[in-house]
Amino acid sequence: MLLLWMASTETAWCQLPVKVQTPTNTKARNLLQKAQQHIKERDFIKAIETLNQLNEKFPSFGEAFLLKGSLLKAIGDNRGTLAAYRSGLAKVPLDAGHASDYQLLGDLALSYGEYQTALDAYRQLMKVAPKTQRNMAKSQRQMLTCEFALNAIKQPVGEAPVPLAAPMNSFKFQYFPALTADNRFLLFTGRPAASSGEDLFVSRQNKDGSLGAPQPISPAINTSYNEGAGSISGDGKTLVFASCDRPKAIGNCDLYISRRTGNNWSAPVNLGINVNSPEWDSQPSLSADGRTLYFTSTRRGGQGQEDIYVTTLRPDGTWSAAQNLGTPVNTVGKDMAPFIHASGTTLYYVTDGLVGMGGLDVFRCEKDPTGKWSEPRNLGYPLNTFENEASLFIASDNQKGFCSRSRATDEPPAGSRIIRERPVELFSFVVPAVVKARETSTYTQGRVFDAVTKKPLKAEVKLYDVDTDVMTQFVTSDPVEGDYTVVLNEGHHYAMYAAADKYLLKSLNFDYSSQHTFNPLTLDIYLEPVRSGRSVVLNNLFFDTNKYDLKPQSRTELNRLVEFLQQYQEVQIEVSGYTDNVGKPEANLQLSQRRAQAVVEYLSSHGIASSRLHSKGYGESHPLAANDTEAHRQLNRRIELHIL
Repeated sequence: MLLLWMASTETAWCQLPVKVQTPTNTKARNLLQKAQQHIKERDFIKAIETLNQLNEKFPSFGEAFLLKGSLLKAIGDNRGTLAAYRSGLAKVPLDAGHASDYQLLGDLALSYGEYQTALDAYRQLMKVAPKTQRNMAKSQRQMLTCEFALNAIKQPVGEAPVPLAAPMNSFKFQYFPALTADNRFLLFTGRPAASSGEDLFVSRQNKDGSLGAPQPISPAINTSYNEGAGSISGDGKTLVFASCDRPKAIGNCDLYISRRTGNNWSAPVNLGINVNSPEWDSQPSLSADGRTLYFTSTRRGGQGQEDIYVTTLRPDGTWSAAQNLGTPVNTVGKDMAPFIHASGTTLYYVTDGLVGMGGLDVFRCEKDPTGKWSEPRNLGYPLNTFENEASLFIASDNQKGFCSRSRATDEPPAGSRIIRERPVELFSFVVPAVVKARETSTYTQGRVFDAVTKKPLKAEVKLYDVDTDVMTQFVTSDPVEGDYTVVLNEGHHYAMYAAADKYLLKSLNFDYSSQHTFNPLTLDIYLEPVRSGRSVVLNNLFFDTNKYDLKPQSRTELNRLVEFLQQYQEVQIEVSGYTDNVGKPEANLQLSQRRAQAVVEYLSSHGIASSRLHSKGYGESHPLAANDTEAHRQLNRRIELHIL
């Protein structure tokens, strides 16, 4: 997203006007002839100085301004060109001979965000240019851009992003920000100096919410090669990044993956031919659980210059063949820098293939339950401007966003042939309501332990939507520290399961379908070994009051129990039912027995041998808490699984 300037007088010379009407005034004619002589001698600077005199003394001579504008364009002074063409075209008759001048004025004005000037120029162009003129379709599209932008500026969406405070933005270039789900770590790509290659850096959040000094992510990641745009999973354990020109690469830029165990990152591995192509593959965005990857590619068969693709991690640990997202996301233009929100339902990306503020704008679209994407919607001004926007990131809680932007600098001196890269900084902003992801997310995190030894465990942690019995996330706790992070979306009812080899399945419940509080949770999990006498509470079995019929939302828990008993075929279990002390003890005993039996009948009907299954109701005996509050009574109303 860096802007490059380089003037080429050899190319621009061919674009200079050939004919200029000779003025009748002798002084004006002499100045014009003098300027033309300088042009013949290729001394553009002296020609411009002479034309400045001509403009000052004879301000109504519009063609002199246009001639000066063409010279300024030749030496790379685009600001001066814009001013000269604006003045010149206001002074000459409206005719087809100036069609290309109107087009140039419009394009230049649009490149600097001077939308009204650009719109007026394009309108003049439409009046005089033949329909067959080159770039007419583009100019008509640019008119729509100007009209959209002028309206967007009148109706701003939120406040303009502001640069991150020190010690951030200490490099010349920093871009592609990405956060972990708990907002503790900010990952970004950095180039300390113009001559530096790209590396990945991490800044840790301080206790006061500020960001600490950026540190290189790891010597296992940053090398002498180029490590560009990166994305990190919600738990901070999976990293995908782009790297170019590495040995044994598939294309000129490929995507690589690394996983963190404890504090150490593994050696990066190329994601292979299912993901990478012989072309350019970059700008990755991982889902919260690190199992779905969106990225940008220039591979053949796309819809435009760059398109957005998606791949998913399969059960065997390989990645599926990347698929083009298709319409309406991808266009015939450049579609780049995807960012999938932690909720997994809202995608943000930049494109120049849709009407916006000019150049690359940020758009958002939402995924429905069938996997179909909605029509992209422009984020509006001031998140989008006349310049090319880079990537955007919005925190899981939808409160704060991050982006990168070029810092304004002076243009190169007239006639300069050097390339000047504008510094790029990281910015943050408060996320306006219409920009937020469709679903707000929070997280639960903690550590998984062996309940007996209290040592950390590597466990599979899976999250299911109990209303659909669909697994929405699958993460693994760290084998060294035991820590895990799972993202939860507001408005959903979840069942979460932690499981490890030779341990009982741990069942937890998070009901955010109508809950007012939606805050991060810290929850340590202790797994019981599969051993006689051990038991667990089954927290995702649901019954109506005083009923023993299992509600449909229970199927997630029941199906996980079937899988557990299929894995440990030698295990025999007792399903135990308990109630609170409300009502008559005899009725409670009978209700608890029938509920336990309902679970056994489901397991038996799904292939588990009846000889392995037992049920027993204990009524209101063996409470887990005093029956003095509704919360405590709810704890006592439960189904447990006991290993016999």
